[in-house]
Amino acid sequence: MIKTIKPILTTAITACAISVTSMSFAQSPTVKAIQDQGTMLCSGHNGSYFGFVEVNDKNEWKGLDIDICHAVTTAILGDPSKAKIIPLSWAQRFPALQSGDVDIIIKATGWTMGRDTELGLQFSMPYFFGGTQMMAKAELGITEAKELEGGTVCVEAGTTNERLIADKMADLGIDHKIVSYEKNAEVMAAYQSGRCDAFGGWGPSLAVLRSNQMGNPDENIILNDTLSNEPIAAAMRQGDEAFVDTVNWTLAALLLAEEHGVTQENVEEMAKNPTNPTVARLLGTSPGIGERLGLRETWAKDVIKAVGNFSEIYDRNLGKNSPYKLERGLNNLWSHGGVLYAPILD
Repeated sequence: MIKTIKPILTTAITACAISVTSMSFAQSPTVKAIQDQGTMLCSGHNGSYFGFVEVNDKNEWKGLDIDICHAVTTAILGDPSKAKIIPLSWAQRFPALQSGDVDIIIKATGWTMGRDTELGLQFSMPYFFGGTQMMAKAELGITEAKELEGGTVCVEAGTTNERLIADKMADLGIDHKIVSYEKNAEVMAAYQSGRCDAFGGWGPSLAVLRSNQMGNPDENIILNDTLSNEPIAAAMRQGDEAFVDTVNWTLAALLLAEEHGVTQENVEEMAKNPTNPTVARLLGTSPGIGERLGLRETWAKDVIKAVGNFSEIYDRNLGKNSPYKLERGLNNLWSHGGVLYAPILD
């Protein structure tokens, strides 16, 4: 009896192992579709969401989210210029993903339970953290939300900020009015013209606007209340785990490159003379990183060559090399006092 069962168990275990291995290396249908069409369709914004998704004076897209789109595009297609940015409002982004008008949403999008369970979305690992806050004119002399009794708060429609601010005001028992606008520029114009007492939004975005887009930063103050600490992630359609893997490992590659000192400038040299086994795997010197995702062995090296590591992306768009000079804070590596980390590349 035992002799009969053992071969059966061995055969079953071997079959399972073969099945798991073949599943692990199966190519993503979304990746194949992107390769077939020769472009990757990413969400943009209907205007400029400064620091993240914006249009420069040459009518070119730029920003942290745009660079991450370029990173994923490079991983899949080998060329960041093959990204096509589709302008979308906040309210349009999820229907556009569900209908196939975009392949992915990389647009300061918070990972929430409702979006995860009700909208047919799947999220990557978080690549940024920031909470909902409010900004008010310094001349009002207020520092907290509870001082907005009878006031008007302007927000962008279709964002989590709208609901979180309404919930906070209700919790405080504050009589207030919330006015929603389609575009960030419309909210800013309403705030600056005095049509609202406070500008409700995502904290990092408010900090960017205050530092560079609204005159003297001292004329505006970000209130002390932080209403959330929201994980920002890429959103994809459910059902294609291999595409989620591709996006997650692209984000991981950017963080691993920063952690190990691999930059846009030195990546070619580091690929020739890797400093440790992780860098050798990351840059394709030791094979495996490509086969597992159905991509080139050099996809991560190509990504870093195209956009740099995560710190280079951050500094260029939000930090010391940008007009905004926004401190990284939570969005630093775990080893530098932040909360960002990459999974193990084995």
